[in-house]
Amino acid sequence: MAAPHTQPPNNVNPVPEPPPVSAAMALAHRRYWRFNLALIGVLMTIGFAVSFVAPLFARALETVRFAGFSLPFYIGAQGAILLYVALVAIYIVLMQRADRELQAAREAEDAIRDARQAPQR
Repeated sequence: MAAPHTQPPNNVNPVPEPPPVSAAMALAHRRYWRFNLALIGVLMTIGFAVSFVAPLFARALETVRFAGFSLPFYIGAQGAILLYVALVAIYIVLMQRADRELQAAREAEDAIRDARQAPQR
């Protein structure tokens, strides 16, 4: 049986402590990352469905016409590429909105901190 491995203390270059964050800012960060992960999950699921599930139903969808072509041919030729570009655009727009919300929370946090540090008259 091997002895447990312990890390020696790093006295030369200690790891700096992160700055303190208020509960409201921690909540804003959690909401931001939860939204980011959920958005990525949804967009990746859509991309997966177009890439792998739609071809499974190609024979059943062969009679459906889109832009003069059978639907499976259209999806394979250019529909999937257009959808991927749309998914990237949707991600950009929604994450810019989430970034603005997080920035507003950060600015509110800074304003509260500055108001507390301002000299009282």
